[in-house]
Amino acid sequence: MTEITLVVKQGCETCTLIEPIMGQIAEHFKLQVICQDTQDFPRDLPVEFDASLEQSYRLRIEVVPTLIIRKDGIEASRIFGWDVAAWEALLGIQFKSDLPKFRPGCGSKTHDPGMQERLAAQFAGHLLSARRLNFENVDDIEIGYDQGWSDGLPVVPPTAERVMRMLAGTRRQPDEIIGIVPPDFAPCSIEKIAINAVLAGCRPEYLPVVIAAVEAVLEDQFCMHGLLATTYFSGPMVMVNGPISRAIGMNSGGNALGQGNRANATIGRALQLVIRNVGGGRPGGVDRAALGNPGKYTFCFSEDETNSCWESLAVEKGFSSEESTVTVFAADGMQGLVDQKSRDPESLCRSFAAGLRVIGHPKMVQGSDAFLVVSPEHERIFREAQWSKQQVKDRLLDLLMIPGEDLIRGAGGIAEGLPEKLRGAVLCKFREGGLNIVRAGGRAGLFSAIIAGWGASGSTGSVPVTRQIQP
Repeated sequence: MTEITLVVKQGCETCTLIEPIMGQIAEHFKLQVICQDTQDFPRDLPVEFDASLEQSYRLRIEVVPTLIIRKDGIEASRIFGWDVAAWEALLGIQFKSDLPKFRPGCGSKTHDPGMQERLAAQFAGHLLSARRLNFENVDDIEIGYDQGWSDGLPVVPPTAERVMRMLAGTRRQPDEIIGIVPPDFAPCSIEKIAINAVLAGCRPEYLPVVIAAVEAVLEDQFCMHGLLATTYFSGPMVMVNGPISRAIGMNSGGNALGQGNRANATIGRALQLVIRNVGGGRPGGVDRAALGNPGKYTFCFSEDETNSCWESLAVEKGFSSEESTVTVFAADGMQGLVDQKSRDPESLCRSFAAGLRVIGHPKMVQGSDAFLVVSPEHERIFREAQWSKQQVKDRLLDLLMIPGEDLIRGAGGIAEGLPEKLRGAVLCKFREGGLNIVRAGGRAGLFSAIIAGWGASGSTGSVPVTRQIQP
């Protein structure tokens, strides 16, 4: 048995144009007419007024008019807009009309601004399993404080519509569990990440980056639970590589480590909120940082790959330049490094090494990894001398071989230090693989930056994790 469904709206010129042929279709088939905006159109046929738009949403209508043919209850084909030859071929009838041969349709009311998310929340609510709250005022910024969701700043209330809109940013299913989040070891679903991305102010296109960052910090080698529990300064830093960083407008240039870019700010914040709200990692609870650092609100940026003479960090880690990745790092705050006089690689490396020597403590060795963020003007010095990133790294590590007599307890009148038995040793400031170099920053200013890591980073604590971003 063949059944015909025709979805229209009176406000569409094409729909009103083809009103005369609707009766001709009804003469040959069982015709169901669904109208999105009135119960009086068409005038001479039974009409189902889709006031709630539920039928149109479930039929996945994007354009009106849309003609759907079902055979034995199963959709066989559909066509939208008006094309007399196509309609006649599909229905197997000749229309008695002098109508134009072709007219495009109009947008379905289901695709009015914000309507898809509203309809999804109303009619596909089974996709969401989180506890529902009714918001008297969906723009009430106090809700985050009242519910205990806030990091100290206002949050966006996570209504069902906003969560559904956020979930449209990924192909992954809302109920997919990606891991358990410390310290409470609570299961974390894609839906839970989307909720916190809403709270943070993310756009839907940022969600795949947030998901990858959460997956990365949950890998054992990152040691998220230890990072939370330490009294040290550190928190997770997120650095993004690949085409997605440019597609979503991340900042890798001027002020890359600062404020002002929505993607940078909200992606890093969303990760922190997942740790807080899903895992229970709150300050004063398991989070016992003595001082912390401002990066524990958000610490996220992208590497400037398109203008660099060096391979990116992601390529160093074995990914292609066409793949998008996140790298997470247990990071302290930023330490500025100024050198406005050096014009050759050797001099600049010595400046960098002097700055790297003091991270954590001048006598701390192989206890803290670091990221050296080289600005474009400093990178130009290496570019002009044709130094590769590996050459820079090798020279820095040579310069950071430190005699044990300078590191032992009491040396330099400082009680802190290594055991006396290491007096005769020569030790490198960093473990193997513990120093990473990336390029970012504005084009003016001979300033680079050191981002030191957790004092327990390295092979015995937390190591940076790089993970590919999935759509």
